[in-house]
Amino acid sequence: METKESMTENTILLVEDNPDDEALTVRALKNIKLKNKLVVARDGAEAVDYLFAEGKHQGRDINNLPALVLLDLQLPKIDGFGVLKRLRAHKHTKFLPVVILTSSAEQEDILNSYGLGANSYVRKPIDFDEFTTTVAQLGPYWLTTNQKPSAIA
Repeated sequence: METKESMTENTILLVEDNPDDEALTVRALKNIKLKNKLVVARDGAEAVDYLFAEGKHQGRDINNLPALVLLDLQLPKIDGFGVLKRLRAHKHTKFLPVVILTSSAEQEDILNSYGLGANSYVRKPIDFDEFTTTVAQLGPYWLTTNQKPSAIA
């Protein structure tokens, strides 16, 4: 019998449509030698399909959730707010750690993100070194230090 612990993938889902930001994030995570698998969704619809085992991800075990979602707000098809609404409305993804990783510093975006259930809001630094440092801090905190509820542990 699978335990709840074994039902959580050792995966990070990066939802990012900007190829440069994707490459920087991937590089930063590799630099800190995280052993987590990285799955990239390049728009909100692809992220939803992955998380709910729909579309091209049909047949994937919906109980195998990523350990962390790094979610941009400005996405094609379904924006980050739409993805977040969908995640928080479903019993399987309700408590999934979601970090908004975006270039927006708009107070409205910050308030909306937290209001919809984001666990953290991180503005992408423009400077390459700062960006790398910021992303490198996210992985270890959310994957090893943060205590998850047993529903997704």
